[in-house]
Formats: sequence, structure tokens, C-alpha cells
Amino acid sequence: MKFEDVRAMSPDQLKDELLTLKKEAFNLRFQQAIGQLENTARMREVRRDIARVKTVLVGQRPGAEA
Repeated sequence: MKFEDVRAMSPDQLKDELLTLKKEAFNLRFQQAIGQLENTARMREVRRDIARVKTVLVGQRPGAEA
């Protein structure tokens, strides 16, 4: 997911996306714990996507510097 794509989302869409990404991160951690995770790079991508979404959410708060 690109930063521009995240910036184009509304706050409600960002919250939904954040919830989806957190669920995926949990599932990936679970798969890794039981030895079924094949694509370990996906964990890194999901963590970074979560960070992107959180960054945009903080920037969209009322009173945030533009």
C-alpha cells in the first residue's frame, strides 16, 4: 500500500483498514508460531502499512499541523 493511497482515504476507511491490518498481523504471528508461515516478508509489509495508516490518522486530527 502506498502512502498516497492511504492519504486519499477518509478517517472511517482508515480505521477499517487499520482493524483489517491488525487482524492480518495477528494471523501472521500465529502462523509463524506454529511454523506455517511461508512468506515472512508479509509480516514486515503489514507492520509498515499499520504505521502508514496510524501516521495519516494522527495527521488528520483536528488541530494537526498541515
